[in-house]
Amino acid sequence: MVRGTRVGSASRLPEARRRGRGRLNEKRPRLPPDSPVLELADAIRLRGGRVIIVGGWVRDRLLGKVSHDLDLEVFGVSRASLSEWLGDFGFSPPVGRRFPVWRQTRLGIDVGFPRGGTEAIDPGVRPESADADDPRSLARAFRAAARHRDLTINAIGWDPLADRLFDPFEGRSDLAAGRLRAVDESTFGADPLRVLRVARLHAELAADVDPTLRRLCREVELDSLPVERIAGELRRLLIEGARPSSAFEFLAEVGQLEVFGPLARLRGIPQDPRWHPEGDVFVHTLQVVDRAAEIARPLPEGQREALLLAALCHDFGKAQETRVEGDRIRAHGHEATGADIARDWLALLRLPDRLVRAVGALVANHLAPMHLPRQDAGAGAYRRLARKLALAGVTVVDLERLARADHLGREAEGRPAAGFPEGQRFLEAARAAGVGEGVPPDVVSASCLLEAGIEPGPRLGELLARCREIQDEIGSRDPEAILERVMDRTRPDGGAGQD
Repeated sequence: MVRGTRVGSASRLPEARRRGRGRLNEKRPRLPPDSPVLELADAIRLRGGRVIIVGGWVRDRLLGKVSHDLDLEVFGVSRASLSEWLGDFGFSPPVGRRFPVWRQTRLGIDVGFPRGGTEAIDPGVRPESADADDPRSLARAFRAAARHRDLTINAIGWDPLADRLFDPFEGRSDLAAGRLRAVDESTFGADPLRVLRVARLHAELAADVDPTLRRLCREVELDSLPVERIAGELRRLLIEGARPSSAFEFLAEVGQLEVFGPLARLRGIPQDPRWHPEGDVFVHTLQVVDRAAEIARPLPEGQREALLLAALCHDFGKAQETRVEGDRIRAHGHEATGADIARDWLALLRLPDRLVRAVGALVANHLAPMHLPRQDAGAGAYRRLARKLALAGVTVVDLERLARADHLGREAEGRPAAGFPEGQRFLEAARAAGVGEGVPPDVVSASCLLEAGIEPGPRLGELLARCREIQDEIGSRDPEAILERVMDRTRPDGGAGQD
């Protein structure tokens, strides 16, 4: 590559040298012929090194799944040389001192050095030859590096230039068998996050966990995990798996559910079997999360994540509010308590504020789509609810999805819950109230109040809030009518509204 070539531009390699590259085999998806990965790999090859694609991308391609983020390991070059070359490809400076990683965020490419491998390799020594044990063998170097990986299915490498697979720990056999197995017992616990990754892949791939790996997951201490890493794995666990519940069930089985503290505290909390035949609050919550995953599948990522986190958190308050009263089990106020717990926990995990607010609002109001239709609530109630939700960046449509998942998460002995007609009635009433997709803009603006002679200051803000209340109460679009009613209430003879 000539220095300064734009990343992602078509490679100038002769077509004959590009033909047939960028694939695992004839039945698998290919890297595009103009992929910057191929261009980078060839540039490093010309300097005596070799690029191997590793980890999840290779695993997913072998399964016939689309995968976008690539992890590359570079053999046979020095750090200084690699850093210089990667700068030409638009990579950021490396992150990490002991194990530096260069990132090209726009293209989703991470580049690093192998752990435990060697820089002194000879790409000409083929892995199937008698010289495979030669210290310069790329196969030998890859095996040494892959030994530090977590699972055999993540320890498969692919040389995109030679279309050569490296599978020193029989990861393909484990993929075919639907089995998760540790590469090395002595190195698995080096990163405690691997326990959460096993749980996620167990759910995502519907794979069995090898007994030895199950024991290793039980033995690893998770106390040292930074909250940001826990949050990252939680988000992936919820979004990437068709049945997230199996990940949480696995963590409970190996005694590691406490990493998600508020969820762990739901185990054993009873529910009224007349309304919840499925079992305790933990069992119900996992069913709700699975139903939410089905509902969320076609949604944009932001909405999907908010719904799934809200489903996970929606009954957190029952751990504190559940009371046994004779033959009844009640949890009055659990939605408000749960919203506070959810906000505190998600903030502790340092999730984005917008997400914390959205989840908190959904949890706090998750019973409304059932209660408002049953109470024949008026349009004003729907407008006030929509106003509260809008402050957190969500709508009545988002709330109905959560309530629907909550209602459907009551399956007992293979019998699914009945439908949720209240949800449809709720949405129809919200649309009739003019808040089906959000709240309308303020009819009375600050400029209206200034023109009416209200001086800038705290009172102006209070009057604006009252104007919104009247707008929601009567549904009027007439600023003069709203303003007149507000001013009537604030006159000295206006009763309770007196200033």
